[in-house]
Amino acid sequence: MKRLQPPNWPRPKGYSNGIVAEGKLVFTAGQIGWDENEHLVSDDFSEQFEQVLRNTLAVLAEAGAEPEHIVRMTGFVTDKAEYLGSLRAIGAIWKQLIGPHYPVMAFVEVSALIEDRAKVEIETTAVIPH
Repeated sequence: MKRLQPPNWPRPKGYSNGIVAEGKLVFTAGQIGWDENEHLVSDDFSEQFEQVLRNTLAVLAEAGAEPEHIVRMTGFVTDKAEYLGSLRAIGAIWKQLIGPHYPVMAFVEVSALIEDRAKVEIETTAVIPH
């Protein structure tokens, strides 16, 4: 896996501009902040975000993928201000669960998610090297 950083571009914080990778592709469905019994863990954004990452890592592990194999994440949040206000907390959660690896990411504010109390949903692509 190689990170793509065009010359003279500022280094992004918390994500990569691009990644090139070869290997076995792994895709997750959109994960939300519920547990294995489909109960939302909290109404707190950062606690839901943590559960989303835990769920994502559990699905990836089924294919033998590790956090460093994540190449892309697309997130949907129901409240941009709440997301931005939680950046410090979710950054700490990220470092605890994913470590220093930062894939390509995009986050979009949406009016609602299918589960009424869900505040964040993330779908992920990973590439396990040959």
